[in-house]
Amino acid sequence: MTAARRAGVLGTPIAHSLSPVIHNAGYAAAGLTGWSYTRIECAAAELPDVVAGLGAEWAGLSVTMPGKEAALAVAAEVSPVAAAVGAANTLVRRPDGSWYADNTDVVGMVEVLTDAGVRPGATVTVLGAGGTARAAVAAAGRLGAGAVTVVARRPAAVDELRPVARAVGVPMTGAPWADAADRCRADLVVSTVPKGGADPLADAVAWRPATVLFDALYDPWPTPLAASAEAAGCRIVSGLDLLLAQAVGQFEHFTGVTAPRAAMAAALAAARAS
Repeated sequence: MTAARRAGVLGTPIAHSLSPVIHNAGYAAAGLTGWSYTRIECAAAELPDVVAGLGAEWAGLSVTMPGKEAALAVAAEVSPVAAAVGAANTLVRRPDGSWYADNTDVVGMVEVLTDAGVRPGATVTVLGAGGTARAAVAAAGRLGAGAVTVVARRPAAVDELRPVARAVGVPMTGAPWADAADRCRADLVVSTVPKGGADPLADAVAWRPATVLFDALYDPWPTPLAASAEAAGCRIVSGLDLLLAQAVGQFEHFTGVTAPRAAMAAALAAARAS
């Protein structure tokens, strides 16, 4: 009989998370009959106690907002990319019972953006300066971007991203939100702002068809920003694309098995269509 192994996603609010759909479909397709994946409602301040209370059957954790910074503090070892970003979306149980922290958001972004045609030397505009923007700046560095502009309402929030840019070796400047529409003429635009935050830009941007837009949202979809860019002929990447890509990395971390990506993608598509 296969020993039971468990994994799950921590965050709040968490009831909407599609991560269990993706991971459990992967376990089934890979024949990992003893594995299960669930949601755990968990605020950042609660994360250390929740993690400490998990039994030895727990192989790994996905960490979503608002716990990505708190996840670093519970790890005995942190990957270079998670350290550079200052946030972890993945905790992996090591044989000695301690936790290893990684950030598969960055690797996932690099993958989906490369597939979308983003190449070294690209100019990048990041809308917003929160946690997802940190991963976007790190991904831009790994993509070999020529320059990154972070557009945000608070200059102080932009300043908080400068250590990330330095760590990955990418030139970064800030711009005020009033300039957002003009800054969307970059080779790659990454929108990391909350639902509704970028909607007013939909009618203000004069899109270049060669621009790739990555909108980190996926509910509702398409966003007004994505719809306007797609109408102009831009290549579009959604938050669902990233959700799948980062989950594939987590699945392989947790199980040590090559992820059955097609089955995981099919389950995600079915869940979104239902």
